[in-house]
Amino acid sequence: MRTPDKGIPRDLLERANCIIIIPGLKKGAFGFGGKYGRGFAACRRGSGWGAPAGVRIEGASIGFQIGGSSTDVFMLVMNANGMKRLVSDKFTLGGEAAAAAGPVGREASANTDLLMTAEILTWSRSRGVFAGLSLEGATIRPDSGENERLYGKHLSNKEIITGGVRAPRSASALTSALNQYANRQRHT
Repeated sequence: MRTPDKGIPRDLLERANCIIIIPGLKKGAFGFGGKYGRGFAACRRGSGWGAPAGVRIEGASIGFQIGGSSTDVFMLVMNANGMKRLVSDKFTLGGEAAAAAGPVGREASANTDLLMTAEILTWSRSRGVFAGLSLEGATIRPDSGENERLYGKHLSNKEIITGGVRAPRSASALTSALNQYANRQRHT
């Protein structure tokens, strides 16, 4: 957020219903490729952000490819359909969920119709630079093990995201940052 000319457009962040953050998504390939990452999703609740829910992202690819990388991935869930998918058992980006690479920069969202069709907008960050990212075919599912570690008991993502689950103290840095950078005061 400190580089507004090259970051996720703030107005899109302020309009998002939920955010999914996957730090260090691993991608590797040698003929066959794959990607795997774990992170958290948080959705708006009232005037702020709710408790985070654990998520995993997985995907495979075939074709001429070689190499590996680690990338931070950010996804904005822009509407109610995207939120319904987020609380489901799993969904595929580009399959069940209409996903698109998000625009970058302060003015990038002003002339785009992505908000009309995409349920989820995606970005990646490598070495401080943001770029739109296509994650077609990647599956997102709840990470129940992470939820149990975080909350000390079994909770589904649906219970965390739509219920009255209180965020643990260990999540305060995340919810504080979301409240600082992605409030809706200008849009309400």
